[in-house]
Amino acid sequence: MKMYLKKVYSILTLLSTFSFSVNTSAQENQPNIIVFLVDDMGLMDTSVPFLVDTNGNPKKYPLNNYYITPNMEQLAGQGIRFTNFYAHSVCSPTRASILTGQNSARHKTTNWIDLENNNKNNFGPSSWNWEGLNKSSITLPRLLQSTGYKTIHVGKAHFGPNGSEGVNPLNIGFDVNVGGSGAGHPGSYYGRDGYGNIKGQKSRAVPGLEKYWGDDIFLTEALTREANDKISEATEEGKPFFLYMSHYAVHQPFQSDPRFAEHYKNSGKDEKAQAYATLIEGMDKSLGDIIAHVKDLGLGENTLILFLGDNGSDAPLPIANEYSSSEPLRGKKAMHWEGGMRVPFIASWVTPNHQIKVQKELKISQNQMESQIGTILDLFPTICNLANVKVPESHLTDGFDLQKQFKGKTNKKRENTFLNHFPHDHRSPYFTSFVKEDWKVVYHFQIEGTPKYELYNLINDPFEANNLAQSNLKQLKVMMKLLQEDMDNKQALYPEKNGQILEIIQP
Repeated sequence: MKMYLKKVYSILTLLSTFSFSVNTSAQENQPNIIVFLVDDMGLMDTSVPFLVDTNGNPKKYPLNNYYITPNMEQLAGQGIRFTNFYAHSVCSPTRASILTGQNSARHKTTNWIDLENNNKNNFGPSSWNWEGLNKSSITLPRLLQSTGYKTIHVGKAHFGPNGSEGVNPLNIGFDVNVGGSGAGHPGSYYGRDGYGNIKGQKSRAVPGLEKYWGDDIFLTEALTREANDKISEATEEGKPFFLYMSHYAVHQPFQSDPRFAEHYKNSGKDEKAQAYATLIEGMDKSLGDIIAHVKDLGLGENTLILFLGDNGSDAPLPIANEYSSSEPLRGKKAMHWEGGMRVPFIASWVTPNHQIKVQKELKISQNQMESQIGTILDLFPTICNLANVKVPESHLTDGFDLQKQFKGKTNKKRENTFLNHFPHDHRSPYFTSFVKEDWKVVYHFQIEGTPKYELYNLINDPFEANNLAQSNLKQLKVMMKLLQEDMDNKQALYPEKNGQILEIIQP
């Protein structure tokens, strides 16, 4: 009997060792990837300076001194951050673009998705993609899933409206969904409100967090705990993980996170602005907690983290001459100026160690600013290349691999352009903007009378104070021609009025 038990024990030990070696091998061969996406976080909503002086060095502005984000500071110090990183000016277009690698003009989800209705607006394109992603969409999590990744969605989804396939992240390639639905913001941030299920806006209640209902656990904290649990589960299964950590913060409702309220009570700002700052600080604590958990599991050297916002800031701050929560950048969320489209972006290994294989393959400079343009469209090819994922040839993409730029080198092969097409009504209605190198043009569609044009030199006038459309007609024509070519390439849809398509009128 003893001999039999001894043999069984030996076999179990061998199997355990084999299982551990397989698990370890999987973790070593395929890097873990975290996309840490913050809703409505603009370039200035942090203590980390993303703007630079004339010499290319980081430069702080007043808003950087208001927000408290030490974990972002640490991440920026050990990685690279981009000063010219572009997203679409509202959330759903950006989110679909991150997962598909396609510009919104190509995938046709050009406005934020309303949970209940088709919000094309009065003159929006009749055939815009208001149902978002679906089961047949080629998505980043679906491709990673096919190569053995545990794909984890935590937080805000907003990929499709009620009744659509995209309303459930499990339909678009995620193995796990915590808290994601078609809602664009939470019913409440408070656990005592059941995150909207007990009190608050019930139609926007966050699903799947019942165990926190009635407790004083802020939504940001609950989602962080869930994310860390899912990371642990993937590790126990021996699978590399892709975590799409998509916080509802810092979107409205601007409810104060009580853990941080004392830090802002003497700031001189109003109650909503103080609440917004607590949402920022809570998001930053989440970043630190997830990083610490990855390190505790011994996965830091094999885990890449990409931190970004999804559109310009929506902080509830006063507006003066179109300068507000993104100041000194002009505009904010849903506007055509830089403050509506420039977002923070940081790339880093959780634990930098350039001696290990995976970090040799994807080198990331430390404590460095990158001035060459980057966009949300770049995450798809960068992650696919890192994970050795083959993208179907039929799937057209619009981004570029950031590998060279992560090293702090210029990618001479990339097109330094970004098209933001918004044929709908919002703070800036019915417009298309196009950035190429130092120049930016904005076309305002002819909803009322004739079209309007704006032209800026972003090197000489980074805060868009001087519209050169009339004084530099030659450059305006050059930029408008390029804008039209890019629209044609992506088969963009146009606003419509009285049954007529409002195509672009060249100057």
